[in-house]
Formats: sequence, C-alpha cells, structure tokens
Amino acid sequence: MHVIVVGGGAAGLLAAGMAAKRGHRVTIVERNPRMARKVMITGKGRCNVTNACSVQECVDNTPGNGRFLYSAFSAFPPQEVMAFFEGQGVPLKIERGNRVYPTSDKAVHIVDALVAFVKAQGCRLYTGRVTRLLLEDKRCVGVQLETGETLSADAVMVCTGGCSYPGTGSTGDGYTLAQQAGHTIVPPRPSLVGLETEESWCAELQGLSLKNCAIAVTDTTKGKTIYTDFGEMLFTHFGVSGPMILSASVHLHGLIPGRYRLSLDLKPALTAAQIDARLLREFDAAPNACLGNVLAELMPRSLVAVVLQLSRAAGEMKCHSVSRAQRLRIGEVLKNIPMTISGLRPFEEAVVTAGGVSTREVNATTMESKLINGLYFAGEVLDVDAYTGGFNLQIAFSTGFAAGNHV
Repeated sequence: MHVIVVGGGAAGLLAAGMAAKRGHRVTIVERNPRMARKVMITGKGRCNVTNACSVQECVDNTPGNGRFLYSAFSAFPPQEVMAFFEGQGVPLKIERGNRVYPTSDKAVHIVDALVAFVKAQGCRLYTGRVTRLLLEDKRCVGVQLETGETLSADAVMVCTGGCSYPGTGSTGDGYTLAQQAGHTIVPPRPSLVGLETEESWCAELQGLSLKNCAIAVTDTTKGKTIYTDFGEMLFTHFGVSGPMILSASVHLHGLIPGRYRLSLDLKPALTAAQIDARLLREFDAAPNACLGNVLAELMPRSLVAVVLQLSRAAGEMKCHSVSRAQRLRIGEVLKNIPMTISGLRPFEEAVVTAGGVSTREVNATTMESKLINGLYFAGEVLDVDAYTGGFNLQIAFSTGFAAGNHV
C-alpha cells in the first residue's frame, strides 16, 4: 500500500514513520528542502517536546477541542513520546511546569531524530508543494503538485500545519486541500500570541517584565470573566505579551476592539484591606516624602506614573496630605490596572493556529476523514490548539501516531 504524507513537520514525520513501520510504502512530500523547520524554532530553539503529565492533564490544557484528542493522547501519551525520543538517542530533561526538553537544549536534535526515524523505516522524501487532492468515488487516490505532476496513492495524510510562522512553510495549504474534499474549515486565527491594547501607556512601558502578578480577562458582551492566570507578563511596543498573555489569547474568540478587557493585579497575594494597611504604614513612616517616591518602593518605578494617572493623584504631593479616599483609590488601582484589548498580533508571531479542519468530520481514533475514504489529517491543520508547555507538540505527535497506525 502506498501512502503519501503531505507535510514533513512533527505530525507528518511521526505519521510517516509509523505507517512505514507497519509495512506501507511511504512518500513524504514537503515544500521546503529541510524537514520540520517549525520544530527548529519551538521553545526558542530549545524545543519543548512535550509535557510530563497525565492524559487528562493534556486534555485539560487543550482548550481547543481537547476532548476530541482523548483517544489519541491515550494511545501515544507524553511518557511514550519521551520514550520514543530517548530510544532515538536523544536524552531528555524535565523542567519547571513539567516541560520536557532535550538535555542538549538544541531543537535540531529532535529534528534529526525524526528524520532519522523516517529514513530508517524506508520513507521516500520528495520536495514539492501539493496543490490538489486526487479524488475518485469519495476516496483519495493521490495528489497533484504545483508543477502539474501527479502522485498516485492508496491513502493520503495531510499534515501541513496551520498559518503560524508562515516563513517555515505553514501557509494554510492544508485548509485548501480539506475544503476541496468537502471539509468544513473553522476560521483560523492566531493563538498563543501577544495582545494589542488601546492604551498608549503600555508601549511607553516597553521592556518592563512583571513576575508574580495576576490577570483576569472579561468579555464585556457577556459581562463575565473568561480567563484568569498568575505568573509573568511583558509590556511591548504593541501592548502586552509573556506566558500569561499568550495563554489568555487562546480564549479570545470573535475578537473585536473593545470586546475584551484585561485587568492586571500587581499584588495578588494581598487583599484590598492589606494593601491599604501597607500604604498607611508607608505614609506614616515618611509623611513628608513625595507620594511618587514612596510608591516606587512598592512597584517598578516605570509603573508609578501609570498608577498615579489612574488614581488621579499627583506624584509630588506629600504623603501626609493624601486623603483616605485617595489612598483607597491607589489600592484599587494596584489590584486592578485596566487595559482594553484591541487585537491579536499577526500569524507571523503566533506560536500556533486556532481553527482548521473541523474535528466533527474526523474520526477521533484513526484521524481519517468521515467524508472521504483514505484521507487523514494530523497536527495543527486540525481545529485543535493548547496552552504553552509542550502540549501543542504532544498534539502533533499523538495525532500523527494515530494516523500512521491506522492508515
């Protein structure tokens, strides 16, 4: 049986190798001269291979259709992914948050292991861009390349990725192929990406990194909080970024300017009453000090002007002249610095793509299309996306494993 795998990324290489291991003749068609270019840049070049957690935790950390992946995660869980790479001669280590990396901290060793795996299984590597599926009687029987050349097959696995980091070759080709086969495409959007804000002061704080702070995102159209988190964030020239912000972006569906508001809590470990007591002590200890200088002891100095502006207080005023109402207002701002989200950063900056081939039209166990026999999907081309921490590569490996084992 001849199997064509469209796309030589994480999902495609794993799928191809598993299919070949089962005795199939496999051809990998990749548009780039080098395989797995996106894997090379994951984890800032270190490659966060997976997360050393349970299957249920994988599902819980996949807000984009995690339940669809339960079967795939169960068949090839994180522990099996780790065993696979260590069996390929890549030692691994576990870091904060159960993130798994190669001990060498080099993504190229993960890529080399995947390429060595498919070569050892006898897969044929073919450079070209697939532009059309060949369909006959509701069955996929091959592909056509942009050169016009056709390749016949008994089955085709589409593993082309999404739209994020298009420079690596992820330009949405898989969506076109899936639509040609009659599949529904959930509109793609950037995910795990920075957020643009309306407030100009965010750009003025460019480069400021905050740790041990908390955020809450509110959907103003529904009047409810849709996401909360605690950790690190970063102010940028466009707004905000950092681990918490990237995870928050996953939940911003139907984003239009002004719909979502972001609240920053600088002192999540303290209640409003405790903050007020702290301010009162500071003011009593230095009654003739300027308010701005005292506040600089409680937060990064660059943030003081923002807090004063939002509190409607002057930094030059003496602490002894600060009224109770002003003090309470300052405390309120420390617990809630509001920002209005105006947009997501573009696909070029997104870690992954949300949206894609509707999971309702794909068999959750085999990854085969429910519409076309012999057509399979794996990886980011599917409408699945997860938080940071190795979960998205785990999705690629688990769905690739499922497709390769069932083709």
